[in-house]
Amino acid sequence: QLQLVESGGGLVQPGGSLRLTCTASGLRLDSYVIGWFRHAPGKEREGVSCIGSSGRSTNYADSVKGRFTISRDNAKTTVYLQMNSLKPEDTAVYYCAARSNYCSGYAGLYNYWGQGTQVTVSS
Repeated sequence: QLQLVESGGGLVQPGGSLRLTCTASGLRLDSYVIGWFRHAPGKEREGVSCIGSSGRSTNYADSVKGRFTISRDNAKTTVYLQMNSLKPEDTAVYYCAARSNYCSGYAGLYNYWGQGTQVTVSS
């Protein structure tokens, strides 16, 4: 059973940066695609970014392209989401999730989920 734990959330001012970490245990991380999703109050869950199992392929939502960077270190069983130039509309609970095969922005395809970490962008 793959277990995922997110960390690194917090309160940051607009224009600031945060780095989220997704740490895996239980199974080999390099067998899985990892996606980051976010869920803001009153909104649907949104796919933010995804990285292939080897790290060679990455996808981003248009809303974060150019500001967020996803990366992974399979030796450390960790996936990162570097978030720069944060905006108030980035405020949400951020989740990492894992699945086999290819990247997808559809949350229903992911088999494993972390508990989430809160990101609040406010002055």
